Amino acid sequence: QVQLVESGGGLVQVGGSLRLSCTVSENIFNFNRVDWYRQAPGKQRELVAGIRPGGTFIYDDSVKDRVFCYHAENTVYLQMNNLRPEDTAVYYCNTVLLSRTYWGQGTQVTVSS
Repeated sequence: QVQLVESGGGLVQVGGSLRLSCTVSENIFNFNRVDWYRQAPGKQRELVAGIRPGGTFIYDDSVKDRVFCYHAENTVYLQMNNLRPEDTAVYYCNTVLLSRTYWGQGTQVTVSS
């Protein structure tokens, strides 16, 4: 069983930056994707960015010029810059291992204007 633990959320002003962390209990990066999702109040959960086996990264078009995803050891980081009010959401880490989906508990990001 894999555990995902997010951290790094908080309250930030428009234009500010945050770095979110997702620590995975096992080193699965050689054969599994790990993704960052977010869910704003009243909205569906949506994919923000992720790392694929082999080390490539994917980004949603809404954030690709402001977000940088990278990986070190068992942690995936989401560096978010020039934050906007619409980035306010709970950010979750996600992976699928042996056909089972795992989610972290989420970390709240609030961008104030």
